[in-house]
Amino acid sequence: MTRLIVAAGGGGDAVAAAMLDAALYGGQSPAMILTYAWDRLLIDPVPGPRGPANFTGLRPITRSVQVVPADARPVAPARSTLPRLAAELPHTFALIDPHHGAEGITRQLEELTEHLALESIDLLDVGGDILARGDEPTLRSPLGDALTLAACCQVNTPVRLLIAGPGLDGELPAEDLRDRLGPLALTLTAEHIEPVSQVLEWHPSDATAMLAATARGVRGLCEVRDAGLPVPLTDEGPTIHEADLDDALNRNQLARAILATESLAEAEQQSREICGYSEIDYERAKATRLASQPEQELSPETTLRQLDRFEAEAHDRGITHTTFRRITEALGLNSTQRQDLRALLLSSRPEQYQAPLWHIPAKA
Repeated sequence: MTRLIVAAGGGGDAVAAAMLDAALYGGQSPAMILTYAWDRLLIDPVPGPRGPANFTGLRPITRSVQVVPADARPVAPARSTLPRLAAELPHTFALIDPHHGAEGITRQLEELTEHLALESIDLLDVGGDILARGDEPTLRSPLGDALTLAACCQVNTPVRLLIAGPGLDGELPAEDLRDRLGPLALTLTAEHIEPVSQVLEWHPSDATAMLAATARGVRGLCEVRDAGLPVPLTDEGPTIHEADLDDALNRNQLARAILATESLAEAEQQSREICGYSEIDYERAKATRLASQPEQELSPETTLRQLDRFEAEAHDRGITHTTFRRITEALGLNSTQRQDLRALLLSSRPEQYQAPLWHIPAKA
Protein backbone atom coordinates (compact mmCIF):
# COMPACT_ATOMS: atom_id res chain seq x y z
CA MET A 1 0.00 0.00 0.00
CA THR A 2 1.57 3.26 -1.14
CA ARG A 3 -1.32 5.74 -1.18
CA LEU A 4 -2.98 7.72 1.59
CA ILE A 5 -6.16 9.74 1.22
CA VAL A 6 -7.07 11.99 4.15
CA ALA A 7 -10.83 12.49 4.46
CA ALA A 8 -10.97 16.12 5.59
CA GLY A 9 -14.33 16.17 7.38
CA GLY A 10 -16.76 13.58 8.69
CA GLY A 11 -17.81 10.11 7.59
CA GLY A 12 -19.12 11.20 4.20
CA ASP A 13 -15.67 12.30 3.09
CA ALA A 14 -14.41 8.77 3.76
CA VAL A 15 -16.97 7.34 1.32
CA ALA A 16 -16.05 10.02 -1.23
CA ALA A 17 -12.39 9.08 -0.74
CA ALA A 18 -13.25 5.52 -1.72
CA MET A 19 -14.99 6.87 -4.85
CA LEU A 20 -11.96 9.01 -5.68
CA ASP A 21 -9.56 6.11 -5.18
CA ALA A 22 -11.58 3.87 -7.50
CA ALA A 23 -11.88 6.62 -10.11
CA LEU A 24 -8.22 7.65 -10.14
CA TYR A 25 -6.46 4.41 -9.26
CA GLY A 26 -9.00 1.68 -9.93
CA GLY A 27 -6.48 -0.76 -11.32
CA GLN A 28 -4.25 -0.63 -8.25
CA SER A 29 -4.58 -1.92 -4.70
CA PRO A 30 -6.96 0.18 -2.56
CA ALA A 31 -5.55 3.14 -0.66
CA MET A 32 -5.51 3.70 3.06
CA ILE A 33 -8.10 6.30 4.08
CA LEU A 34 -7.34 8.34 7.20
CA THR A 35 -10.66 9.57 8.53
CA TYR A 36 -12.56 10.86 11.52
CA ALA A 37 -15.11 8.72 13.31
CA TRP A 38 -17.56 11.63 13.29
CA ASP A 39 -20.99 10.60 12.09
CA ARG A 40 -22.99 13.42 13.65
CA LEU A 41 -26.13 12.75 15.65
CA LEU A 42 -28.09 10.88 13.00
CA ILE A 43 -25.86 7.84 13.63
CA ASP A 44 -23.90 8.61 16.80
CA PRO A 45 -25.86 10.00 19.78
CA VAL A 46 -22.64 11.25 21.41
CA PRO A 47 -21.57 14.77 20.30
CA GLY A 48 -18.21 15.31 18.61
CA PRO A 49 -15.70 12.89 17.05
CA ARG A 50 -14.77 9.52 18.50
CA GLY A 51 -11.20 8.69 19.48
CA PRO A 52 -9.40 5.36 19.94
CA ALA A 53 -10.73 5.03 23.51
CA ASN A 54 -14.25 4.91 22.08
CA PHE A 55 -13.60 1.62 20.23
CA THR A 56 -12.68 -1.94 20.98
CA GLY A 57 -10.85 -4.09 18.47
CA LEU A 58 -8.72 -1.40 16.80
CA ARG A 59 -5.46 -2.54 15.22
CA PRO A 60 -2.37 -0.36 15.84
CA ILE A 61 -0.09 0.14 12.83
CA THR A 62 2.14 2.93 14.21
CA ARG A 63 2.57 4.46 17.64
CA SER A 64 -0.24 7.01 17.05
CA VAL A 65 -2.35 5.42 14.29
CA GLN A 66 -4.87 2.64 14.60
CA VAL A 67 -6.88 0.91 11.88
CA VAL A 68 -10.61 0.30 12.24
CA PRO A 69 -11.23 -3.28 11.06
CA ALA A 70 -14.63 -4.75 10.30
CA ASP A 71 -14.84 -6.42 13.71
CA ALA A 72 -14.07 -3.25 15.69
CA ARG A 73 -16.93 -1.99 17.84
CA PRO A 74 -17.71 1.47 19.25
CA VAL A 75 -18.10 1.57 23.02
CA ALA A 76 -21.75 2.23 23.93
CA PRO A 77 -23.50 4.57 23.74
CA ALA A 78 -21.31 5.73 20.83
CA ARG A 79 -21.93 4.45 17.32
CA SER A 80 -19.82 4.57 14.17
CA THR A 81 -20.13 3.73 10.48
CA LEU A 82 -16.42 2.92 10.15
CA PRO A 83 -16.53 -0.81 11.02
CA ARG A 84 -19.29 -1.34 8.44
CA LEU A 85 -17.34 0.64 5.84
CA ALA A 86 -14.35 -1.59 6.56
CA ALA A 87 -16.54 -4.66 6.07
CA GLU A 88 -18.04 -3.52 2.77
CA LEU A 89 -15.15 -1.72 1.06
CA PRO A 90 -11.66 -3.01 0.24
CA HIS A 91 -9.93 0.06 1.70
CA THR A 92 -8.09 0.26 4.99
CA PHE A 93 -9.65 2.87 7.29
CA ALA A 94 -7.29 4.48 9.79
CA LEU A 95 -8.65 6.67 12.57
CA ILE A 96 -7.91 10.39 12.83
CA ASP A 97 -7.53 11.21 16.50
CA PRO A 98 -8.31 14.93 16.97
CA HIS A 99 -8.08 14.81 20.76
CA HIS A 100 -4.40 15.84 20.61
CA GLY A 101 -5.15 18.81 18.35
CA ALA A 102 -3.49 19.61 15.04
CA GLU A 103 -0.11 18.58 16.41
CA GLY A 104 -1.43 15.10 17.14
CA ILE A 105 -2.83 14.69 13.62
CA THR A 106 0.44 15.97 12.18
CA ARG A 107 2.23 13.28 14.16
CA GLN A 108 -0.14 10.66 12.76
CA LEU A 109 0.58 11.82 9.21
CA GLU A 110 4.33 11.78 9.77
CA GLU A 111 4.19 8.23 11.13
CA LEU A 112 2.06 7.04 8.20
CA THR A 113 4.39 8.72 5.72
CA GLU A 114 7.28 6.69 7.09
CA HIS A 115 5.28 3.49 7.56
CA LEU A 116 3.84 3.51 4.03
CA ALA A 117 6.90 5.12 2.38
CA LEU A 118 4.60 7.78 0.93
CA GLU A 119 5.71 10.14 -1.80
CA SER A 120 2.53 12.24 -1.61
CA ILE A 121 -0.81 12.52 0.20
CA ASP A 122 -4.28 13.41 -1.09
CA LEU A 123 -6.47 15.57 1.16
CA LEU A 124 -10.13 15.35 0.08
CA ASP A 125 -13.01 17.61 1.10
CA VAL A 126 -16.55 17.27 -0.23
CA GLY A 127 -18.23 20.63 -0.71
CA GLY A 128 -15.27 22.94 -0.24
CA ASP A 129 -15.78 24.42 3.22
CA ILE A 130 -12.10 23.73 3.84
CA LEU A 131 -11.54 26.77 1.59
CA ALA A 132 -13.53 29.06 3.90
CA ARG A 133 -12.18 32.09 5.73
CA GLY A 134 -14.18 31.28 8.85
CA ASP A 135 -16.53 34.25 9.00
CA GLU A 136 -18.98 33.21 6.26
CA PRO A 137 -22.58 33.27 7.58
CA THR A 138 -23.44 29.98 5.85
CA LEU A 139 -20.51 28.05 7.37
CA ARG A 140 -21.65 25.32 9.79
CA SER A 141 -18.89 22.75 10.40
CA PRO A 142 -15.39 24.20 9.98
CA LEU A 143 -13.55 22.46 12.81
CA GLY A 144 -12.76 19.04 11.35
CA ASP A 145 -11.60 20.46 8.03
CA ALA A 146 -9.48 23.11 9.75
CA LEU A 147 -7.72 20.48 11.86
CA THR A 148 -6.83 18.27 8.88
CA LEU A 149 -5.77 21.30 6.83
CA ALA A 150 -3.55 22.57 9.65
CA ALA A 151 -1.96 19.14 10.06
CA CYS A 152 -1.40 18.53 6.35
CA CYS A 153 0.34 21.89 6.01
CA GLN A 154 2.92 20.83 8.60
CA VAL A 155 4.15 17.57 7.08
CA ASN A 156 7.16 17.44 4.77
CA THR A 157 5.42 15.16 2.27
CA PRO A 158 3.70 16.92 -0.69
CA VAL A 159 -0.06 17.16 -0.18
CA ARG A 160 -2.58 17.55 -2.99
CA LEU A 161 -5.79 19.27 -1.84
CA LEU A 162 -8.87 18.04 -3.74
CA ILE A 163 -12.37 19.53 -3.60
CA ALA A 164 -15.22 17.25 -4.67
CA GLY A 165 -18.66 18.61 -5.50
CA PRO A 166 -18.14 22.36 -4.94
CA GLY A 167 -21.00 23.68 -2.81
CA LEU A 168 -22.62 20.29 -2.16
CA ASP A 169 -22.13 20.45 1.61
CA GLY A 170 -24.56 23.38 1.77
CA GLU A 171 -21.99 25.60 3.48
CA LEU A 172 -20.26 27.72 0.83
CA PRO A 173 -22.12 28.30 -2.46
CA ALA A 174 -20.36 26.95 -5.54
CA GLU A 175 -20.16 30.43 -7.06
CA ASP A 176 -18.21 31.66 -4.02
CA LEU A 177 -15.66 28.89 -4.50
CA ARG A 178 -14.89 29.31 -8.18
CA ASP A 179 -11.97 31.69 -7.73
CA ARG A 180 -10.54 29.45 -4.99
CA LEU A 181 -10.46 26.28 -7.11
CA GLY A 182 -7.59 25.14 -9.28
CA PRO A 183 -7.65 22.84 -12.30
CA LEU A 184 -10.23 20.14 -12.85
CA ALA A 185 -8.80 16.79 -11.75
CA LEU A 186 -11.74 14.55 -12.59
CA THR A 187 -15.46 14.51 -13.32
CA LEU A 188 -17.16 11.58 -11.63
CA THR A 189 -19.51 9.39 -13.66
CA ALA A 190 -22.02 6.70 -12.76
CA GLU A 191 -19.29 4.12 -13.37
CA HIS A 192 -17.12 5.70 -10.68
CA ILE A 193 -19.96 5.47 -8.16
CA GLU A 194 -20.58 1.77 -8.66
CA PRO A 195 -17.89 0.53 -6.19
CA VAL A 196 -19.66 2.32 -3.32
CA SER A 197 -23.25 1.93 -4.53
CA GLN A 198 -24.24 -0.47 -1.75
CA VAL A 199 -22.71 1.79 0.91
CA LEU A 200 -24.81 4.69 -0.37
CA GLU A 201 -27.94 2.66 0.39
CA TRP A 202 -27.33 3.06 4.13
CA HIS A 203 -24.72 5.75 4.75
CA PRO A 204 -26.30 9.00 6.05
CA SER A 205 -24.03 11.64 4.45
CA ASP A 206 -26.06 14.26 2.60
CA ALA A 207 -23.11 15.76 0.69
CA THR A 208 -21.76 12.42 -0.54
CA ALA A 209 -25.27 11.30 -1.52
CA MET A 210 -25.59 14.41 -3.69
CA LEU A 211 -22.10 13.88 -5.11
CA ALA A 212 -23.13 10.40 -6.20
CA ALA A 213 -26.51 11.53 -7.51
CA THR A 214 -25.01 14.29 -9.67
CA ALA A 215 -22.47 11.79 -11.04
CA ARG A 216 -25.47 9.68 -12.07
CA GLY A 217 -27.03 12.66 -13.85
CA VAL A 218 -29.53 13.93 -11.28
CA ARG A 219 -30.14 17.68 -11.52
CA GLY A 220 -32.42 20.03 -9.56
CA LEU A 221 -32.56 21.57 -6.09
CA CYS A 222 -32.00 19.31 -3.08
CA GLU A 223 -33.10 20.10 0.48
CA VAL A 224 -30.74 18.79 3.15
CA ARG A 225 -30.06 18.57 6.88
CA ASP A 226 -32.27 19.54 9.78
CA ALA A 227 -32.23 23.19 8.66
CA GLY A 228 -33.65 22.31 5.24
CA LEU A 229 -30.87 23.99 3.26
CA PRO A 230 -31.45 24.10 -0.52
CA VAL A 231 -28.44 22.86 -2.53
CA PRO A 232 -28.36 23.13 -6.34
CA LEU A 233 -27.57 19.91 -8.21
CA THR A 234 -25.74 21.12 -11.31
CA ASP A 235 -23.08 20.02 -13.77
CA GLU A 236 -20.50 21.22 -11.22
CA GLY A 237 -21.73 18.62 -8.72
CA PRO A 238 -19.66 15.64 -9.89
CA THR A 239 -16.45 17.60 -10.48
CA ILE A 240 -13.27 17.24 -8.44
CA HIS A 241 -10.86 20.17 -8.51
CA GLU A 242 -7.39 20.68 -7.16
CA ALA A 243 -6.85 23.66 -4.86
CA ASP A 244 -3.70 25.29 -3.57
CA LEU A 245 -2.90 24.03 -0.07
CA ASP A 246 -0.93 27.11 1.02
CA ASP A 247 -3.63 29.46 -0.26
CA ALA A 248 -6.22 27.48 1.69
CA LEU A 249 -4.20 27.81 4.90
CA ASN A 250 -3.57 31.51 4.36
CA ARG A 251 -7.30 32.06 3.88
CA ASN A 252 -8.54 29.78 6.65
CA GLN A 253 -8.27 31.79 9.88
CA LEU A 254 -9.26 28.86 12.08
CA ALA A 255 -6.70 26.48 10.55
CA ARG A 256 -3.91 29.00 11.13
CA ALA A 257 -4.99 29.59 14.72
CA ILE A 258 -4.95 25.89 15.62
CA LEU A 259 -1.63 24.91 14.04
CA ALA A 260 0.04 24.38 17.43
CA THR A 261 -2.96 23.02 19.35
CA GLU A 262 -2.42 19.91 21.45
CA SER A 263 -6.04 19.14 22.32
CA LEU A 264 -9.48 19.17 20.75
CA ALA A 265 -10.66 21.51 23.50
CA GLU A 266 -8.04 24.09 22.46
CA ALA A 267 -9.12 23.85 18.83
CA GLU A 268 -12.77 24.10 19.79
CA GLN A 269 -12.15 27.26 21.81
CA GLN A 270 -10.39 28.84 18.83
CA SER A 271 -13.46 28.02 16.73
CA ARG A 272 -15.68 29.82 19.23
CA GLU A 273 -13.43 32.89 19.12
CA ILE A 274 -12.86 33.02 15.35
CA CYS A 275 -16.08 31.61 13.91
CA GLY A 276 -18.36 32.61 16.77
CA TYR A 277 -19.40 29.06 17.59
CA SER A 278 -18.29 25.47 17.98
CA GLU A 279 -20.12 22.85 15.95
CA ILE A 280 -19.64 20.43 18.85
CA ASP A 281 -21.52 22.86 21.10
CA TYR A 282 -24.33 22.73 18.54
CA GLU A 283 -24.27 18.93 18.69
CA ARG A 284 -24.30 19.01 22.48
CA ALA A 285 -27.37 21.23 22.54
CA LYS A 286 -29.13 19.16 19.89
CA ALA A 287 -28.33 15.89 21.68
CA THR A 288 -29.87 17.24 24.88
CA ARG A 289 -32.95 18.35 22.97
CA LEU A 290 -33.35 15.01 21.20
CA ALA A 291 -32.93 13.07 24.43
CA SER A 292 -35.96 14.82 25.90
CA GLN A 293 -38.22 14.09 22.93
CA PRO A 294 -40.43 10.98 23.04
CA GLU A 295 -40.00 8.52 20.18
CA GLN A 296 -42.69 8.97 17.55
CA GLU A 297 -44.35 5.83 16.25
CA LEU A 298 -43.55 5.03 12.64
CA SER A 299 -47.07 4.25 11.45
CA PRO A 300 -47.13 3.69 7.66
CA GLU A 301 -50.45 5.47 7.13
CA THR A 302 -49.55 8.46 9.32
CA THR A 303 -46.00 8.66 7.98
CA LEU A 304 -47.08 8.69 4.33
CA ARG A 305 -49.66 11.36 5.09
CA GLN A 306 -46.95 13.47 6.77
CA LEU A 307 -44.69 12.82 3.77
CA ASP A 308 -47.39 14.13 1.40
CA ARG A 309 -47.56 17.34 3.39
CA PHE A 310 -43.77 17.70 3.52
CA GLU A 311 -43.46 17.08 -0.24
CA ALA A 312 -46.18 19.62 -1.07
CA GLU A 313 -44.47 22.28 1.02
CA ALA A 314 -41.05 21.38 -0.40
CA HIS A 315 -42.40 21.62 -3.94
CA ASP A 316 -43.71 25.09 -3.16
CA ARG A 317 -40.14 26.01 -2.13
CA GLY A 318 -38.86 24.86 -5.53
CA ILE A 319 -37.30 21.66 -4.16
CA THR A 320 -36.94 18.71 -6.55
CA HIS A 321 -35.02 16.26 -4.36
CA THR A 322 -34.18 15.56 -0.73
CA THR A 323 -32.25 13.06 1.36
CA PHE A 324 -33.54 10.39 3.70
CA ARG A 325 -31.73 12.15 6.52
CA ARG A 326 -33.74 15.31 5.82
CA ILE A 327 -37.05 13.41 5.62
CA THR A 328 -36.31 11.59 8.87
CA GLU A 329 -35.76 14.81 10.77
CA ALA A 330 -38.54 16.72 9.02
CA LEU A 331 -41.06 14.05 10.07
CA GLY A 332 -39.87 14.13 13.68
CA LEU A 333 -38.41 10.62 13.62
CA ASN A 334 -35.14 9.66 15.31
CA SER A 335 -31.91 8.21 13.98
CA THR A 336 -32.81 4.61 14.71
CA GLN A 337 -35.92 4.93 12.54
CA ARG A 338 -34.20 6.22 9.39
CA GLN A 339 -33.69 2.85 7.75
CA ASP A 340 -37.25 1.74 8.57
CA LEU A 341 -38.55 4.98 7.06
CA ARG A 342 -36.43 4.42 3.97
CA ALA A 343 -37.75 0.88 3.56
CA LEU A 344 -41.32 2.13 3.88
CA LEU A 345 -40.83 4.82 1.25
CA LEU A 346 -39.07 2.54 -1.21
CA SER A 347 -41.75 -0.12 -0.92
CA SER A 348 -44.61 2.40 -1.17
CA ARG A 349 -43.31 4.76 -3.86
CA PRO A 350 -40.29 3.19 -5.58
CA GLU A 351 -40.70 5.44 -8.63
CA GLN A 352 -39.57 8.44 -6.54
CA TYR A 353 -36.19 6.94 -5.67
CA GLN A 354 -33.39 8.50 -7.73
CA ALA A 355 -30.51 6.76 -5.99
CA PRO A 356 -29.47 7.75 -3.43
CA LEU A 357 -31.89 10.73 -3.29
CA TRP A 358 -35.66 11.02 -2.96
CA HIS A 359 -37.48 12.84 -5.77
CA ILE A 360 -40.11 15.43 -4.85
CA PRO A 361 -42.92 15.08 -7.43
CA ALA A 362 -44.91 17.91 -8.95
CA LYS A 363 -48.32 18.40 -7.38
CA ALA A 364 -51.12 16.38 -8.93
